[in-house]
Amino acid sequence: MENKDILDEQASADTQQPDNLTTDDAININGGEPEEMADVEVTDDVVADTETAPADTKKVGSELAELKDKYLRLYADFENFRRRTAKEKLDLISNANEGLLQALIPVVDDFERAMQSIDTTDDITAVKEGITLIYNKFFKTLENKGLKPMTSKGESFNADLHESVTQFPAPSEDMKGKVIEEIEKGYYLNDKVIRFAKVIVGS
Repeated sequence: MENKDILDEQASADTQQPDNLTTDDAININGGEPEEMADVEVTDDVVADTETAPADTKKVGSELAELKDKYLRLYADFENFRRRTAKEKLDLISNANEGLLQALIPVVDDFERAMQSIDTTDDITAVKEGITLIYNKFFKTLENKGLKPMTSKGESFNADLHESVTQFPAPSEDMKGKVIEEIEKGYYLNDKVIRFAKVIVGS
């Protein structure tokens, strides 16, 4: 009977844990580290990130909305600029000759008066003088708009300025490869060739 009481006391002492048992001691007694506690480390940085995450998300969302608003405004401004530029280009093309035509209207008036006087006069000299005056006025108007005649006769043939119609034997050695006759006059517009001169070149 006494032996049985002693055995019960020893078993009770083995199953009871002391009050001052630490976590490491408990892990060693239980036979190792529990799975739910493995690789879990709570640091101050993790706590700080968790606390500031909503504020950062709100800030990023605000910046995104602001950038989107700027993009939409910029796109709208560009579309308006594109439409306005296209309209101005069409207006410029349709009205490009307005200034020239306004300058030529007085010349047309002079031609109409000359035609009326031709029917009522027998003075050929006066008619010729009138036509000459109209021609000079007409040509002066074109010159004021940038038109300039090209001088070709006697010049060396230049494919950038001249269009050779045919070749004739040169009247002299120094005229070989040069323009000996001008069939149709060439013209510049502000130093740009707008019509090539049709010429005959000496060979």
